Amino acid sequence: MKILILGAGQVGGTLAENLANEANDITVVDSNGARLRELQDRLDIRTVQGRASYPTILRQAGAEDADMLIAVTSSDEVNMVACQIASVMFKTPTKISRVRANAYLARKELFGENGFPVDVLISPEHLVTKHITRLIEYPGALQVLEFSKGLVRLVAIRATKGGPLVGHELSYLRAHMPRIDTRVAAIFRKDRPIMPQGSTVIEDGDEVFFIAGTDHIRSVMSELQPLEKPYKKIFICGGGNIGQRLASTLESRYQVKLLERDHDRCVMLSENLRKTVVLEGDAANKDILLEENIENTDVFCAVTNDDEANIMASLLAKRLGARKVLTLINNPDYVDLIQGGDIDVAISPQQTTIGSLLTHVRRGDVVNVHSLRRGAAEAIEAIAHGDHRSSKVVGKRLDEINLPEGTTIGAIVRHNEVLIAHDHLRIQPDDHVILFLVDKTRIRDVEKLFQVGLTFF
Repeated sequence: MKILILGAGQVGGTLAENLANEANDITVVDSNGARLRELQDRLDIRTVQGRASYPTILRQAGAEDADMLIAVTSSDEVNMVACQIASVMFKTPTKISRVRANAYLARKELFGENGFPVDVLISPEHLVTKHITRLIEYPGALQVLEFSKGLVRLVAIRATKGGPLVGHELSYLRAHMPRIDTRVAAIFRKDRPIMPQGSTVIEDGDEVFFIAGTDHIRSVMSELQPLEKPYKKIFICGGGNIGQRLASTLESRYQVKLLERDHDRCVMLSENLRKTVVLEGDAANKDILLEENIENTDVFCAVTNDDEANIMASLLAKRLGARKVLTLINNPDYVDLIQGGDIDVAISPQQTTIGSLLTHVRRGDVVNVHSLRRGAAEAIEAIAHGDHRSSKVVGKRLDEINLPEGTTIGAIVRHNEVLIAHDHLRIQPDDHVILFLVDKTRIRDVEKLFQVGLTFF
């Protein structure tokens, strides 16, 4: 597939890295020559320096025969105009644009048939807000991912002493919870993947990915660690787009305080948020946190635009007694360094956004993609089409499917019914199949399984 990526920032660069490794023809456009050279030194891609919305630059980048344009520059306006030009001048089939400003997102008429011809709108702030909200809904989870409109969820959790399953074989789970169906999709032990078997023993410290119907998530979590009490008090550091969205989403169900250092922004927030207590000040100020009883806070969320400020505020809040800290980290090099110590969960907006973008790039009928473990693993939801003659999966029992190494099927959703994967199940046409890949390089093999007709081989 020939893909143009406009913008070589964190999202554009990470996306180029993901797609270049999958044998796509990638061209990256950016006005920053140094950044382009750095990407070209690492990746097998083509680069073009210039303003991404200029017709001459898009033509130079190969827009005339591109299959897809993904506009992820730092400017909403450049992204939207680039999609308009790609549509009018080059008839680019698929146009994806990142748009941050709520002033645009709130006006649906700006996009589509009579507006900017954007086929897919990506809002990082919206995606990050959903990600954080799910972590707050499931105390103790490291990651919570939705499939099939929320019917199924894949949860990552750290196994800890006190969980009934810790120290036991996985087969013990079914004997202990006979009425709840779940499947452990993967285990990461000291950052190394383990393909789970019934005889696999769960150890303290294992990162366990399990899949279950949404109604059963908390019950399964309680088997892997002592179940935490539900959160009530949320403290948000940073009143930017993410902070405001998060407060607006949570304030009807939780006691929310939001700390913002800019006076004018505080005034705006206090006028637009209904129940959130808006505070003016710096989260690095110990006295402010103590005055606001940080020691009684269930979750401290640092979501400013400054990684260092987020890290320092989170460390201070944790030291002063905050029960759980979630920290937004834009620099992917920091994520692995800080998660798991005093900072409970490091949230990468790039990885959250990448999954949403990859959904529209995958071959076959793939309706959901989630990037896991900083891009090393992937969870996908694919729809099975065809019949037993034209498909490698339809009509077959799960134990008859030749899955690529390191791939597991976690669940099937059939007519809104959740079927946890067991060997005797047969895949039927239009089944939504949820797969987990510990090795992302196998994604092409998985896509081939779900392609039918002339592309089937």
